Amino acid sequence: MIPVRRVRAWIPPVLWAGVIFALSSIPSLESGLRPVWDLVLRKIAHAAEFAILAALLLRALAPQTKRAVPVAFFLALFYAASDEWHQTFVENRTGAWADALIDAIGIIVGLAVYASRIKNRG
Repeated sequence: MIPVRRVRAWIPPVLWAGVIFALSSIPSLESGLRPVWDLVLRKIAHAAEFAILAALLLRALAPQTKRAVPVAFFLALFYAASDEWHQTFVENRTGAWADALIDAIGIIVGLAVYASRIKNRG
């Protein structure tokens, strides 16, 4: 039987994936900023939301195992690609490979930050 602690570790990444899905389902997110700043804000948000997802996945995967980082990376990257595909079905949204690349940068940053915190902690 899977320990309750291990099951609980998966609640945050699953909930965060739900937040990402919900945000991607909104037809138009307007910041009210000038177009150039709106674009910058959106790209930072893309990277940040996937940095958080990657860190939560790494935490859930027991980061002390050797395969945790690549598994977390590919799970988050798969979700980023599926998120872009999902957006192609949402009115006034488009899926873009450039956004998936920005997501991948966020994933790498999230994994690096979380892994360095674990390394420094113990």
